[in-house]
Amino acid sequence: MKKVTILGAGSWGTALSLVLADNRYDVMVWGNREEQIRQINEQHENSDYLPGVKLPDTVNATMDLEAALTDIDTVIIAIPTKAIREVLRQAVPFIKKKIIFVHVAKGIEPDSLLRISEMMEEEIPANIRKDIVVLSGPSHAEEVGLRHPTTVTVSAQNNIENAQAIQDMFMNQNFRVYTNPDIIGVELGGALKNVIALAAGITDGLGYGDNAKAALITRGLAEIARLGTKMGGNPLTFSGLTGIGDLIVTCTSVHSRNWRAGNMLGKGCKLEEVLEEMGMVVEGVRTTKAAYQLSQKYHVKMPITEALHKVLFDGKKVETAVEGLMARVKTHEMEDIVNTFENRMK
Repeated sequence: MKKVTILGAGSWGTALSLVLADNRYDVMVWGNREEQIRQINEQHENSDYLPGVKLPDTVNATMDLEAALTDIDTVIIAIPTKAIREVLRQAVPFIKKKIIFVHVAKGIEPDSLLRISEMMEEEIPANIRKDIVVLSGPSHAEEVGLRHPTTVTVSAQNNIENAQAIQDMFMNQNFRVYTNPDIIGVELGGALKNVIALAAGITDGLGYGDNAKAALITRGLAEIARLGTKMGGNPLTFSGLTGIGDLIVTCTSVHSRNWRAGNMLGKGCKLEEVLEEMGMVVEGVRTTKAAYQLSQKYHVKMPITEALHKVLFDGKKVETAVEGLMARVKTHEMEDIVNTFENRMK
């Protein structure tokens, strides 16, 4: 059987290990919690992150990073954005040949304002980096673990053939994979939708109903497309799986960590309380900071992002932030779309 390693034993890494095992891969999952690794190996389950999902015997786990990276051609990076640099610095010395690195995280690094593939490019020497591929799209780990129909997108930094290789690796009757040459748009869509999902959770927590959330999702997509296009993404990408598709599922599902975190904020909880209660990384919090910084750098209007930034980092009340959004100066709905495509054509 072909071998593949997944760095990260969280819910998404575990779910993807099941997909790969179904496709007849011998999967090694690396993690840093001894009890979790023991449970995967002995009970074939990861109950803390994906309870009730039984893993095949071809999925094994280890805390030994060197052993995990020996004699492989592909490594899947399934760890939070904030940990990627540290883990890669530990991993690089154990990789002796050129391999494909696939990341499945969704975030932007604050301050540096780099996309994940750009972060990885800084940390991985060219002599072991065959390509960097991103896998993204509307895909809750809980549903993938149950083998529910799921569709995602892959995009490669250098060569579409490498994206197609990862497409072949993951594709099966339950997990459909498309390719997209627009890695900028794919990464930005996947990251920025977490910001809007936090805001959607807030509106639900406030009890504002479906009208408010529909408007938020629609205007949130306009913000994502404005910034993404200004940064070099294809506007059509934001109408696809990693744009509106991922936005819908993350803004409307109780599986979404970002929606749940926003929902708690809307009900009056403090950010510190929310993060402690969640017990898992909420990517949208760090991404909100990065998205706000990007909006300032590129001079892009992102009122939802700006309002959420004030709630998360300046202590503004959520009710006041919503009132501010509703009181904005009137404009034409199509103005954003026209400007987006005009900027793309320049």
